[in-house]
Amino acid sequence: MDQAELNTEQVLKRDIPWETYMTTKLITGTCLQLLRRYDNRAESYRAQLLDDDGPAYVQVFVSILRDIFKEETVEYVLALIDEMLTANPKRARLFHDKSLAGEDTYEPFLRFNVWSIFRLLWKGNWFIQEKSCKILALIVSARPKTQDVIMSNGEASNSKKKITTIDDVLKGLVEWLCAQLKKPSHPTRAVPTAINCLATLLKEPVVRSSFVLADGVKLLVPLISPASTQQSVQLLYETCLCVWLLSYYEPAVEYLATSRTLPQLIEVVRSSTKEKVVRVVALTLRNLLSKGTFGAQMVDLGLPQIVQSLKAQAWSDEDLLEALNQLEEGLKDNIKRLSSFDKYKQEVLLGHLDWSPMHKDPLFWRDNITNFEENDFQILRVLITILDTSSDPRALAVACFDLSQFIQYHPAGRIIVTDLKAKERVMKLMNHENPEEEGRGKRLGSKNTSTQIRRKMEKKSETQQQKKLCKRCNQTYTPSSNTPSACRFHPSFFVCRRHDDQKRYYELGPNDPPYAAKFYDCCGAEDPEASGCTTSLHVSYDDDC
Repeated sequence: MDQAELNTEQVLKRDIPWETYMTTKLITGTCLQLLRRYDNRAESYRAQLLDDDGPAYVQVFVSILRDIFKEETVEYVLALIDEMLTANPKRARLFHDKSLAGEDTYEPFLRFNVWSIFRLLWKGNWFIQEKSCKILALIVSARPKTQDVIMSNGEASNSKKKITTIDDVLKGLVEWLCAQLKKPSHPTRAVPTAINCLATLLKEPVVRSSFVLADGVKLLVPLISPASTQQSVQLLYETCLCVWLLSYYEPAVEYLATSRTLPQLIEVVRSSTKEKVVRVVALTLRNLLSKGTFGAQMVDLGLPQIVQSLKAQAWSDEDLLEALNQLEEGLKDNIKRLSSFDKYKQEVLLGHLDWSPMHKDPLFWRDNITNFEENDFQILRVLITILDTSSDPRALAVACFDLSQFIQYHPAGRIIVTDLKAKERVMKLMNHENPEEEGRGKRLGSKNTSTQIRRKMEKKSETQQQKKLCKRCNQTYTPSSNTPSACRFHPSFFVCRRHDDQKRYYELGPNDPPYAAKFYDCCGAEDPEASGCTTSLHVSYDDDC
């Protein structure tokens, strides 16, 4: 059987010739006695053996992995360890027992991964790599923290024996995990395995640092998207758990701020029904709220309304309820601090000019006109730079309009704008757009001039916005109206489920029996015309879904 398709249960059905290994002196008589007592026994019996003499069995497993290279035997011992730790992850502490101070319990697992000196021998055996990585992650996480200032598993620093340091282990793990996220060795198991191990290891500050230095944060972002199947929900949960752990590390936060992580997290928390997913995302958003511009972005992305909706639902997790309350209070404080001028300033400095209400609000201009004097008229200078560099018709129209508003409301507006040489930029745009109107905009302060430019830019923008048909909801839309919540659809089929076994699903047919329950498989809605349960961006037939 292909090792990539093996599972622990299949491997443990093998008969391993332990007596032959003792005859060839690959294992000792004591090892053989322990193996006979442990192998092929009931789980409860094995649990008692591990409770009574766990370190001895760990020493047997480690010595076999160190001294025996037959692939079937290595797989078998890794399956034994995996079964042992799956039943009780706290058993990973057995690998750090004082009686094993002379054993390098890390190295046997490292040999079976791609960065080891034996990588050519083991390359391609996914079962061995997967089990080695998962086991190693648990062992590392269970180590006593005093071990970091020694050498490895208790080995003294003056020992002549070469032993694997914790830095070697963590560096090797991070390299392998990032490699799996970039180019998976297994089509379905590599990414979930890598994320599962990262969710365990990123509790370590040194792993967070290594992961960021390896440019690993960007590998997580594509995995943050709403999920429907149980497997994809677990992957989403563990990915968000990784992001939550990274939200405590400032260099990682800096990367998150420059990516699409925040909009994707908000979409997940808005659409997810799994409590553990909502909890970990809420905790992540709470951590990010006070950092940089995250608070302002959360307000703009509609998080306050989403939090109110989430609070109205019946959650049982106290940590989630507390996180939602803290998020609500933090967002309220952020809204109070974020005045309309702060929003305007952020919009201009980012170059994302659009016809938000403040641009045409006389009260905004009267109340904030003196704020434009800050930093030697920084905002005006940026608006003028936009006139020089932007190719977006709407941004150019808004910039021209804002300059005319400044002239109108500031006592020295016309003189200041003239000194900044804005008139030449505006006239250049007028000439570029319509040569016949060269003589019509004689003065920058002329409202007709800014209005003409604004109308032309808007008209040009509108002509560029060709309507498209969404292949998910069959609605027409323009790119400018395509927001993350514009498309409402059902991600799954309207199906039938037989009442007799409650398990078989099939797509709705014209002659379904009366005992079949009909509903959308994604949300349970029983009306075939029910409004979609998921929102996202529209996707046209020219785009990829």
